[in-house]
Amino acid sequence: MKSKFYSFPLFVTTVLLLFFGTVKTFALDYSISFTGSGASTSVASVEVKNLTQGTSVTVPIGNTLNLKDVGTSVTQLSDNNPSLWVSFNPGNESSTVSFVAKQKGMTQINVFAINGKQLITETKNLSEGNNSFQVFLPNGTYVLAIEGNGYSGKAKIISQTSSVITPKFIFSGTETQVINKQKSKSASTITQMQYNTGDQLLYKGISGNYSTIVADVPTGSKTVNFGFVACQDADGYNYAIVNIGTQTWMAENLRTTKYNDNSAIPNVTDNVAWSALTTGAYCDHDNSASNGTIYGHLYNWFAVNTGILAPTGWHVPTDAEWTTLVTFLGGDNVAGGKLKETGTAHWITPNTGATNETGFGALPAGGRAFDGIFPTSDVGYRGQCWTATQFDVFPAYYRGIPNNGTFATRAFYNKAAGFSIRCVK
Repeated sequence: MKSKFYSFPLFVTTVLLLFFGTVKTFALDYSISFTGSGASTSVASVEVKNLTQGTSVTVPIGNTLNLKDVGTSVTQLSDNNPSLWVSFNPGNESSTVSFVAKQKGMTQINVFAINGKQLITETKNLSEGNNSFQVFLPNGTYVLAIEGNGYSGKAKIISQTSSVITPKFIFSGTETQVINKQKSKSASTITQMQYNTGDQLLYKGISGNYSTIVADVPTGSKTVNFGFVACQDADGYNYAIVNIGTQTWMAENLRTTKYNDNSAIPNVTDNVAWSALTTGAYCDHDNSASNGTIYGHLYNWFAVNTGILAPTGWHVPTDAEWTTLVTFLGGDNVAGGKLKETGTAHWITPNTGATNETGFGALPAGGRAFDGIFPTSDVGYRGQCWTATQFDVFPAYYRGIPNNGTFATRAFYNKAAGFSIRCVK
């Protein structure tokens, strides 16, 4: 009986070159560990968001984060092809190949050099389902070809070791068995997250009352340090903080109902009373407490001008300090997109250009006009933050960010208006 396997033709080099033109590049898995400094040296947990993919995981105390590059998944060549995953293991200088066998039976596995030369060929009687093996290859780029009972597929392998001389396979058995074995050893110390090279991540390190956000685009294994800083208002609420350039900002809108000397800030709901104020006050948009919980409170500029609105050790930024932030991010035309929270959970579609690559997480809290009216369709469409700098007798400077642009507009408005507050250390 003739074997069902066929030798690869002489034009394999051309096929491999075409394959290299369409397959995704395979990258390393990255291991991210976490430390704390400043107000706390311990890290209780880390909330990780992949802003690019819209996914999140929580890394418990003592765990490391394993970023598994989903770019290693191969685009299938036909409906009958298996899914392939290839990842490099720097610990033993091999690549782990995992694939799905559609049916049990004989499977042929070949590895070719870039010039089409066959380096390894193996025939195995494999089980249906997930299978895996290790392949040891000299430094270079190769193509793995798998052909089995009703399926076939190819994958690109990049070996990054100079110690391997003779190419070889070592079969691990079914992938299910391998995974179970690994979990028994390391499930309590590793949290895994899918990752594509270039994805934007946010790490939120938490230690007791302290929370620090770090933005990152990982390019390798690393240790991320959280510089914990106290940011507690007079109500006892603790704010997350983020470092952007040379500045340390609150990563949330202010929500205090007290000045930092513990005196109360009046909550003024009546429109006429609000418009007549020349002293500090706060409100929630549409006088809705739920808006205050989500977006923080809105304050008139008279509250800002007291000098005691911000948590102790913090202050409402001046116009110049906002300009420092915006300039660091590339200027008025693009800074808004880098500051805005991504997605449409709070921002109204289209939320143009939002990347939140700073971790600032700007929210569309809307505002209250100087006559006390809450503009219609304001929440979700724009966010506006007071500065501590007055323009003239009646107006003061603020920064505004829209849902349909990437701007961080510098403008001025009547001090009786109600806007959000972000504080700087």
